[in-house]
Amino acid sequence: MQAIRVEDAVGAVLCHDLTRIVPGEQKGPAFKKGQIIKEEDIPELLNMGKSHIYIWEVKKGQLHENEAAERLSRALAGQGLSFSEPSEGKISLIADYDGMLVIEENTLEKVNMIEDMVAATRSNRRPVKKGDIVAGVRVVPLMIEEYKLQQVEHLTQGCQTISVKPFKPLKVGVVTTGSEVYYGRIQDKFGPVIRKKMEAYGCQVFKQIFAPDDLEQITDAIHTLQAEGAELILTTGGMSVDPDDLTPSAVRKAGAEIVTYGAPVLPGAMLMVAYLDGIPVLGLPGCVMYSKTTIFDLMIPTVLTGEKISKPMVAKLGLGGLCLNCEVCRYPICTFGTGA
Repeated sequence: MQAIRVEDAVGAVLCHDLTRIVPGEQKGPAFKKGQIIKEEDIPELLNMGKSHIYIWEVKKGQLHENEAAERLSRALAGQGLSFSEPSEGKISLIADYDGMLVIEENTLEKVNMIEDMVAATRSNRRPVKKGDIVAGVRVVPLMIEEYKLQQVEHLTQGCQTISVKPFKPLKVGVVTTGSEVYYGRIQDKFGPVIRKKMEAYGCQVFKQIFAPDDLEQITDAIHTLQAEGAELILTTGGMSVDPDDLTPSAVRKAGAEIVTYGAPVLPGAMLMVAYLDGIPVLGLPGCVMYSKTTIFDLMIPTVLTGEKISKPMVAKLGLGGLCLNCEVCRYPICTFGTGA
């Protein structure tokens, strides 16, 4: 650092806090360490009695923390993100719309392995709302060698390390199976739960078909929804391994390609994921009807981005797939299904 005249300090980087004292009113930093001095700051500094200040000597090949944070943000950010103004070297990445936060985890780890880089995010593949802060980035020192930022930029070139995939509201059809519901012996309690969850994402449940425990009728119901333009088909009831639970067989008979029957998630182990001519078909286990958060909540954000669910994607949910049934559910701000 070096001492220079205040009048010569425009563009220099202050290397210590400067305190303003107003007797009986205020005592606090008027200028902070790391701040870049501007032309309009000169009169205020002189009024504070400062004729000289200590500044960092910025050498060739170095960047100030604010400029470095801006470059780090641009290198990491993909679609659906805006940036806050830098504050003490930190920048927040903010969701532009409702969607699913997607992190390229391997790339993020490699970036954080570069000395002096800091990139912290929310959990991967979680729903976020417009205006949510989804990540924060900064560099550690006040001044940093530019080549470290160039390493990040090279590593992330052509990659959306942090992005928000928008949700597409889908036309949803529901097949509710079970003779006890079909014949009116008990009230359907699955339908209202499904409607509430789907409407929260802006989706429309356009039709719910009730079917008894009959393979042909369940299959016909699935085909009816397909013919009437369903973009997502949900089946409820009949998903266990009892002899009269026929829903998985009906999904197969309808011609759907089965991705998985079973998931390493509790609650939600009896989930079925299938595709019928490109239409996602989810067979929902009974827990969706009575548990606050289940495998259904983990799957829906992916479905609504248009991304196809795969077997490895479901298998990965086993790490963190045990819901702790907290007294006050805070999902998605929790570890359920995060792999954490």
